[in-house]
Amino acid sequence: MTLRYDVDGHGPTLVLVHGVVHRRQAWDAVLDLLTPYRRVVTVDLPGHGESEPLRESGENVLLTLQNEVTEFVREIEEPDHQVHIAGNSLGGYVALCLAAQGEVASATALSPAGFFLNHTDQARTMVTFRAMRTVARTFGKATPTALKMRAVRYPTLLPFFAHPSRVSYEAAVVDASSLTTNAMIDAGIDAPFEFPPLTEPLVPVTVAWGTRDLILPHYQVRGVRRRFPHARVISVPGVGHVPMTDNPELIASILLAGSQDRTPTADPA
Repeated sequence: MTLRYDVDGHGPTLVLVHGVVHRRQAWDAVLDLLTPYRRVVTVDLPGHGESEPLRESGENVLLTLQNEVTEFVREIEEPDHQVHIAGNSLGGYVALCLAAQGEVASATALSPAGFFLNHTDQARTMVTFRAMRTVARTFGKATPTALKMRAVRYPTLLPFFAHPSRVSYEAAVVDASSLTTNAMIDAGIDAPFEFPPLTEPLVPVTVAWGTRDLILPHYQVRGVRRRFPHARVISVPGVGHVPMTDNPELIASILLAGSQDRTPTADPA
């Protein structure tokens, strides 16, 4: 499968992977803060943005995402230099899977999927996505016009962003279209999110979670160290599920710190 991607900047390679129903442009707010220090690669997941559509469903979708991104990072990494990876939401889950398998030099996950307390907790997320899709579809062809009104645009974006006013109208229109059409909502987000066993040596892992996340609530961060006991865990105040737009400077600093070459150590619980 061919994945669409962009490359900019200089330095160690950092691959950025977006969340469900999003696209590689989700990282635009932090790019200029990263590219002086990293060769940044933003990529569209299968079934998202300009990449090829999904062909699988259920657990096969999650495995396909892992395999496709694994193949992608192997293709773009330089000889003897593994890439660093960071992801948000579904992209954070994929990033952590690659870290568990030793495929990357480091992984930074922003509000990653995969740490649901139980099936009911996961089902709540599914209901949230499907409810938002129903609302978006209600506007139909009138969506671009409706989103020009802040009274419509801001509440529509609030589940994803703590500060909807910082999201451009143009981005809101594209995101609303993706929400109504993307197959991933039905194809895979209700599948079990399993992590591969950790390989040795351990790959450095950073997990940062917004305290105002309404999609994957902050309490899910408690499950991180059960699967990644060596992870550096950060609670990020004032940001939501897609934190790059909410606080670009802070998120960029977390991404830069997470993608530094370092030896993993167990942080205190």
